Amino acid sequence: MDETYITVSDVIEYLFCPRFIYFMYCLDIKQQEDKRYKVLKGRKVHEMREKLNRDYIRKKLNCARKESSVYLASKKYRVKGIVDEVLFLDDGTASPFDYKFAEDKGKLFKTYKYQSLIYGLLIKENYNVDVKKGFVCYTRSNNLVREITFSEKDFTEAVKTINEILDIIPKGFYPKKTKSLMRCVDCTYRNICV
Repeated sequence: MDETYITVSDVIEYLFCPRFIYFMYCLDIKQQEDKRYKVLKGRKVHEMREKLNRDYIRKKLNCARKESSVYLASKKYRVKGIVDEVLFLDDGTASPFDYKFAEDKGKLFKTYKYQSLIYGLLIKENYNVDVKKGFVCYTRSNNLVREITFSEKDFTEAVKTINEILDIIPKGFYPKKTKSLMRCVDCTYRNICV
């Protein structure tokens, strides 16, 4: 059995364009995102939040306690990642909390929802606790926090997406590119993608 593990970030890349997985895993061409401004700025925001919010408990979200920068992995789903915060709520459930170096545009991006969902799966498995929702904090909108409600169908779709990615890697399958050609403009693979 293949023991390849993907990251939560890989799922986000796949949702942006399925070919990212092919280039990163099958051809071993790194995207060098470390050179991108938003990635670097986002990492600084995470580091700063971790220092400033170390002891801050979100009472408005009915949070009893939290853990920060938690590494989680799943043998069942073969996915891993570091969630910004795991919130343990008063009702006995837990929730992922993620900071985004972004503005709230009034709609939830699919990538943000799936990231939260997959962290929810990891929290469920690692802590053996129910996860019914997640939270996103938009740092460029005065730290506005939005709640994301999860359904069982959402979790099923997230697992299906993980399995699609895990199917590409061992087969070397070249998937269709994104339908949104605007994403190609700033893509690190645009010069080799046909």
